Amino acid sequence: MYDYIKGVVTRITPEYMTVEQQGIGWQIFTPNPYAFRVSSEPKQIFTHLNVREDAQLLFGFVSLDQRELFRKLIQVSGIGPKGALAILASGQPSQVVQAIEREDETFLVKFPGVGKKTARQMILDLKGKLGDLSIDFEMPSGEDELQLFPETSGKLELEEAFLALAALGYSDRELVKVRPQLVSLPEALDTEGYMKKALQLLLKQG
Repeated sequence: MYDYIKGVVTRITPEYMTVEQQGIGWQIFTPNPYAFRVSSEPKQIFTHLNVREDAQLLFGFVSLDQRELFRKLIQVSGIGPKGALAILASGQPSQVVQAIEREDETFLVKFPGVGKKTARQMILDLKGKLGDLSIDFEMPSGEDELQLFPETSGKLELEEAFLALAALGYSDRELVKVRPQLVSLPEALDTEGYMKKALQLLLKQG
């Protein structure tokens, strides 16, 4: 229905961002809202409309390939939009595709909401069907989005990152395990930087 929206980002929360276009504020759920920043510069965001009985939700992505991978993931039994966002938030979809091709269930079950049954279903449904995607992309989309808050202590950004990870489905128990390593980093990061580092640590856990 909607291929993309081009507008300015006016608000960022742990779960979604607001994009204003011609006086209308669109609430868009995205893998990592902190990959974007509030700016007067228009951004092009590829969209997917999810229609439920109780809501119509708009999901946004930095590229067509990211959106298409999202669409393939939500076709798998056991994976809803929230679960697909959590997988894409890792910033390394190439690892997901490689895990599917290698039938690496151990890696896939590290994502929130993905158990052994769902991991096996991902492999059965998607193996050999993702070759048409350009998977060498990272979250976020552009270099200008990497430096969101370059001169802060990092405490607020760390808490925002944990809120965003919780919104993706990671449990308090999982987040508590990686918090000490993030707090002890030699340099403070922005919110998006903390999210990327936390996701790397979460995916390394056995």
